[in-house]
Amino acid sequence: MPDLVALLLPGGPAFVDELQRAWDNGDAVLPLDPRLPQPVLQDLLDSLRPSWLVDAPGDQRSLHRGEPVDEGDAFVIATSGSTGRPKGVVHTHASVAASAHATNRGIGTDPTRDRFLCCMPLNHVAGLSVVTRALLSGTPLEVLPGFDADEVEAAARERGATITTMVPTALLRIDASLYRRIVVGGAAPPDELPPNVLVSYGLTETGSAIAYDGRALEGGELRLVAPDDRGPSEIQVRGPMLFRVYRDGSDPKDADGWFSTSDAGEFDTDGRLRVLGRRDDAINTGGEKVWPAGVEWALHDHPEVAEVAVIGRPDPEWGQVVVALVVPTDSASPPTLTDLRTWAKERLPAYAAPRQLEIVDQLPRTPLGKIRRVGL
Repeated sequence: MPDLVALLLPGGPAFVDELQRAWDNGDAVLPLDPRLPQPVLQDLLDSLRPSWLVDAPGDQRSLHRGEPVDEGDAFVIATSGSTGRPKGVVHTHASVAASAHATNRGIGTDPTRDRFLCCMPLNHVAGLSVVTRALLSGTPLEVLPGFDADEVEAAARERGATITTMVPTALLRIDASLYRRIVVGGAAPPDELPPNVLVSYGLTETGSAIAYDGRALEGGELRLVAPDDRGPSEIQVRGPMLFRVYRDGSDPKDADGWFSTSDAGEFDTDGRLRVLGRRDDAINTGGEKVWPAGVEWALHDHPEVAEVAVIGRPDPEWGQVVVALVVPTDSASPPTLTDLRTWAKERLPAYAAPRQLEIVDQLPRTPLGKIRRVGL
């Protein structure tokens, strides 16, 4: 049976070569972040059980207690872990190909004139899918070891890169006009974006985006399901790009192939999906629902705010209150709660303005830029 090969390599040509070698041998690949602390890495190896580890180009060593994968499996990808312990998502060559086809159609990729740049971690599906959509379409590809604003701009100016993917915070650090297309995902984007930017919605379980700018990609389907508890409607997705199972063999898709994302959403008047955030992230304050992502982007534009996270804290009067955790631009002159409330109320309903402010040195984030809310 095919084996699972863990790739503990930085982004670059060697990773792509080792991926192709594993696939040519009929094996599946588990991409891992080489920056992981040893205890975290060992926990992932124990949980996801690869049979081989490649931690240098051409250097493959056997691991004890590895378990095979099924014929046709291409990847086991660890979820981001923003809400708990990561899970191993098993994608097949068929689901990877379906995702690559759908996203390339959505982007309008032309292998004869386009060149992909990957500047995101390859252990996450957002970066990994840039590689696979390039390989499967025959489009030229450059892979950087990580995001560097100068290198991302140089890749376009000097080496002809035309399409890339990044998180919204990275988009703010480059000249977006250098690229024909930029896909953003991983966290809520700002309301105003350059016309060449596509906002993606997807999960590890969908193999990359299943929607661009609120519209389902070719073969993908979106629906909203109202829960029994009168909470916000949940986004469910279906399509050939969905994963096969989790590494433990469990399959949460229903009998008709729909996968519950645990994300809340709504359709606007044009039928476009608007993602509100994780259903569990909603703050219920005085009977009103507040979504942290919207408040975060409103406060992010404040000149005295470098980074911000918004959470709900229990309150005997309001049920929950909106709390802003802020990394100030200048630690010697942080913003005041009054400043931020006034700023927020000019851009949001008054009930969404923060009622508490905490000044912090840094915010915990996943490699894709998502705020790690667990423990805040």
